[in-house]
Amino acid sequence: MDVSERSRGLPRRSCLSTPGAADKFLAKAPTVTADMTFLDLEDSVAPAEKVPARRKVVDAIKNLRWDDRVLCVRVNGWDTEWTYGDVIEVVGSAGERLDEVMLPKVQSAAEVVALDLLLTQVEKNCGLPVGHVGIEAQIETTRGLINVEEICAASRRLETIIFGPADFAASMEMPVLTGGVAIPEYPGDHFHYVFSKILMAGRANGLQVIDGPYLYVRDLDGLREFSQRTRVLGFDGKWALTPDQAAVLNEVYSPTQEQFDHAWDILEAYRKATEQERRGAVMFGDEMIDEASRKIAHKFVARGERAGLRRSGAGSDELAGGS
Repeated sequence: MDVSERSRGLPRRSCLSTPGAADKFLAKAPTVTADMTFLDLEDSVAPAEKVPARRKVVDAIKNLRWDDRVLCVRVNGWDTEWTYGDVIEVVGSAGERLDEVMLPKVQSAAEVVALDLLLTQVEKNCGLPVGHVGIEAQIETTRGLINVEEICAASRRLETIIFGPADFAASMEMPVLTGGVAIPEYPGDHFHYVFSKILMAGRANGLQVIDGPYLYVRDLDGLREFSQRTRVLGFDGKWALTPDQAAVLNEVYSPTQEQFDHAWDILEAYRKATEQERRGAVMFGDEMIDEASRKIAHKFVARGERAGLRRSGAGSDELAGGS
């Protein structure tokens, strides 16, 4: 199977959720500056509207003016009666612009395998290359978290793993009524273990790792502060529910220009030390740098380039690819 690489390496700092049954939101979505947009057939669509929404989503994918962002559709989970119809109708009709299908409430690797197999049949029947459509998997239950390592390794189509905080809080029976926000009564971050477990499973399998939504949609300062938790851990991005949230997330999950330039300087100094001076460790200002420093700086440069940053002033652009 030839897996499409178009969307796999694109940034996902901001992942805009768009209700698939709402004409107004569908029309506006391409104008929002977000790295990724997913058109939703699941929780934001009422049961009576789920089947009619498929046609609206297909029409939006085919006829709206999308840029080169990642474009995805969230189908309904395997515990509903709509999953196979969502995949057959949307993937079978949307054409090659659809990059991914998002599968919610994934609890086992078998659910990802089942979607992979169905996608293969649909691609063959509608003339798409086998492997064209990627998969994003959401971890939203305790069972899904327990099985997250196997889930992340279940298919070559997988591109991202996503944490769903509200459903997860319900699965844990946490005494909260709003998911995806801070709990002041808890002495620390109540989801730190969850974030770390999902992040390690995703990175071990070459996936991007995304945090779910912050539900206080007008509290942009709270969003900025709250997003620092997963940004510092190394997550690639977070869901946005509004254009204003997307703008904040694009900033939060990008390196600053100063950080980006500093990472380039480390790569340049380390290459000089190893290639010209034949040393494996060298002082760089007040900091000792070595092979571990190179790996960290390389990841920083790669993330910055995904976000559109370019090195300030003079400098070789050959370092990142060869470092």
